[in-house]
Amino acid sequence: MSIHKTEAIVLNKYDFRETSIIANFYTKDHGKLSGILKGIREEPAKFASNLQQFSYNEIIFYKKRNSALHLISQCDLRDNFNAIRGNIAKIGTASIMMELLGAIMPQEEENEDVFNLALSALSELETDNNYADKITRIFKIKILALSGFKPHFDSCVSCGSRINGQSKFSLKLGGLLCLKCCHKDFRARPIFRGTVSSVLYIERNDFKNNFNLGMNPQIKKELDLILDSFLN
Repeated sequence: MSIHKTEAIVLNKYDFRETSIIANFYTKDHGKLSGILKGIREEPAKFASNLQQFSYNEIIFYKKRNSALHLISQCDLRDNFNAIRGNIAKIGTASIMMELLGAIMPQEEENEDVFNLALSALSELETDNNYADKITRIFKIKILALSGFKPHFDSCVSCGSRINGQSKFSLKLGGLLCLKCCHKDFRARPIFRGTVSSVLYIERNDFKNNFNLGMNPQIKKELDLILDSFLN
């Protein structure tokens, strides 16, 4: 077994036998990672963290060659994001982000940009009291782009032509269809140009700068519908 140290965000955890815990992390250097903390429920003082969901930790673990479950020997808390835990709406937003990380990202595939995105989103959520919904939208768009699963909004997903006017969004094909290609999916739905522009803006700018982007209620509603349908 080789030994490693890395920064990690707790995605979730569950009890294992009488004394141990199995935790799933998203780490800076190893991507999504699962590990067992032996004896932590019997002797919690052995670890400097209680491993709450979305807490930010530094872990030391022994990587097993023939198993996806590694041995966590040390877990030190860096930030518990206590300001989030005192607000139900913020807890819901943070939990959604952790669920998306767990569902979208592959096991043990490094993606430091995704780790930094998650940490930035949690930091913004902790300090801001007005933008929980906006943080969720930005996070969904950014994680889809960084993970390689993003909807195709740059051009027509069928013919590749640039779209300057009206278009439709095809859930089946995963992107925009120009008017000439709309027959490729009769269930494709019209989409506001402002929604397309908002997605492209968020993809191309860093997390904090996206807070300056204004959206009217129609665009917010349409964006939530498309993102949730696409993620499902």
